[in-house]
Amino acid sequence: MFAAIRAVPDFIVVGAGTVRSEDYRPITLDDERRAARTELGLEPTPHLVVVTASLSLDPRARVFSDPNHRVTVLTGPTAPEEKVEELSEVSDVVRLKDTAVEDILRYLRMARIVLCEGGPSLMGQFVSAGLVDEMALTISPVLVGGAAPRLAHGAEDGMRPEMRLDNVLHGERMLFLRYVRAG
Repeated sequence: MFAAIRAVPDFIVVGAGTVRSEDYRPITLDDERRAARTELGLEPTPHLVVVTASLSLDPRARVFSDPNHRVTVLTGPTAPEEKVEELSEVSDVVRLKDTAVEDILRYLRMARIVLCEGGPSLMGQFVSAGLVDEMALTISPVLVGGAAPRLAHGAEDGMRPEMRLDNVLHGERMLFLRYVRAG
């Protein structure tokens, strides 16, 4: 399911905290999905974009391990120059006016479809800006405790886009829910 979702967008956007906590890997697709994207006039693999104001990423992290698919790292004007230089060896670092969602999307303006894989703060920016058209949730039978924020952390209290359930798929152990913007 995840491979099918990742085969659609032009860009996959993720926050640095999620990259660190999940030990992100480079984006890979199987031969069939790469061929289908190419037939549609798309790049064989979606481009991965990591958003971070601080550039607190390790250049040896697995996400930067594929030199054939360089990651773009979007950062703001206050990012330390030594980190820009360090990460520029393994990625394409782009300084934006700010790392707010408007600046991110201005940079990605040529995209038809952008997939935001999180984390909660970045997703909160997309929700606050009213830019979430679809939402995919996977329910797994694993109980986890802790103080993790919501799916969209920091979203304005007044912005609550209405979503409607579009599809339900179930596997042996997991439940996949696809929601689309209502109305």
